[in-house]
Amino acid sequence: MSARLSELPGGLRVVSDTMDRVETVSLGAWVEVGTRDEDASINGISHLLEHMAFKGTERRDAKQIVEEIENVGGHLNAYTSREHTAYFAKVLKEDAPLAIDIIADILQHSVMDETELAREQDVIVQEINQSFDTPDDVVFDYFQDTAYPDQAIGRPVLGTADLVRSMTPETLKGYMASHYSGPRIIFAASGNIDHDRLVSLVEDAFDALPGQTNGTREAAQYVGGDSNQTRDLEQAHLLLGMEGVSFTDGDFHAMSVFSTILGGGMASRLFQEVREKRGLAYAIYSYQQCYSDGGLFAVYAGTGKDDVAGLAPLIRGEIEKLTQAIPQNEIARARTQIKAGILMSLESPSSRCEQLARQTMIFGQPLDLDEVIAKVEAIDETALKRVGARLLAGKPTMTTLGPG
Repeated sequence: MSARLSELPGGLRVVSDTMDRVETVSLGAWVEVGTRDEDASINGISHLLEHMAFKGTERRDAKQIVEEIENVGGHLNAYTSREHTAYFAKVLKEDAPLAIDIIADILQHSVMDETELAREQDVIVQEINQSFDTPDDVVFDYFQDTAYPDQAIGRPVLGTADLVRSMTPETLKGYMASHYSGPRIIFAASGNIDHDRLVSLVEDAFDALPGQTNGTREAAQYVGGDSNQTRDLEQAHLLLGMEGVSFTDGDFHAMSVFSTILGGGMASRLFQEVREKRGLAYAIYSYQQCYSDGGLFAVYAGTGKDDVAGLAPLIRGEIEKLTQAIPQNEIARARTQIKAGILMSLESPSSRCEQLARQTMIFGQPLDLDEVIAKVEAIDETALKRVGARLLAGKPTMTTLGPG
C-alpha cells in the first residue's frame, strides 16, 4: 500500500490509501479543532457541534441523514478529542460519493435548529451524567485537570451541564465559521477508491468552506500534583503519571516501547507484579497520551481502598527498575507487540484511514511504514533507560477516586 496526498486550492488536504482487494471504503473529515481550542466559557462546544452536525442541514433533516447512509448499508459516526474532531463513514465502494456528499453537507450547511439543539443538549447532559457515574471513566478527566490545571487542554471534552445548556445556535455557527476552514480539514480515505477520483469528489462537495481562519492554541504547560476525590465506591481508582512526550518528540518510539514493557499486556511488569503475584488489582496498565506539543505518561489501576497507599510506590518502583537493567527478551517482545499492532491495523480500512488523517495532521504527510518499523526496531536498552530517567525527573501527577 502507498498513500497519496493532494491539497485543494482552498487548503483542504486529501489523503488516501487504495486497497483494491476490499469491497468497502472508510472515509471522513478530520478537523484540527478540539477541546484545546475552546475558551473556558464555551468548554464542550466542539463536542456539542459534533452532535449537532447530524441534526439537519439545508438539504437534509436529521432523519434523512441517517436514512440515506443506512439505506446503502453504511455507517456514519463522529468523535471529539482534545486536538481534533472527526466525522467519518464506512460504505461499499460504489457508495463513496454519497458518503462524501453527506459529510460535506453536514460540515458546510448545518442549520443548527433551536429545537434540535435543545433536545441534543439534554442528550449530552445525560452523557455527562453517565460519565460521572462511571468512575473508571471520569477519573481520567480528574487526572487531566490535575496535570494541566486552568488550561483548555486540561478541561473535559464533554464540558459541563451548565455550559452545554448555555450555548445557542448562533454560538455554534460562529464557532464553526471561525474554525472549520479548508486548511484545518483533512479528508482521508482508505479502501477500494481511486485517489484522483476521491480528490475530484471532495473538491466538488466542499465548495462552501469559510476562508482561512487564524485560531490560536495555547501551549500545553504540564504542572502535575495530587488530586483525591472521595466517593462511596467499592473500588478505588488510581492514576499515577508524569510528563510524557509529544508525537514529534525524538523519544516517542522509546516511550512506546517503555510503556509496553511496563504495563502493555499480560506479560508486562505491572500485570505480573501487581495482579498475578500480589493480587492488588483487577485492571492495571500503562499508556502514553501524546499531543502536538506535549504529553502524559500514566498508569491506571483499579484496587481496594486499603491498597491505594502501597500501590503508588510499587508502580514507581517498577519504573525505577526499568532505568537499571532490562532483559533483551522483554525489549524484543515489546518491539514485536508494537510492530504487530501497526501491521495488523493496516488490514482494516477504518484503522488505516484514521492513521492517514492523524499522521497528516501531525507530520504534514503520511509516514513511511518501513521507516516507522525501523525506528521501533532500533529502540535499545540505552534509549529505554533514558526515557525512564526522563519520566522520574519530573513532578508526578496522582489522582485517586474512591472510598475515603
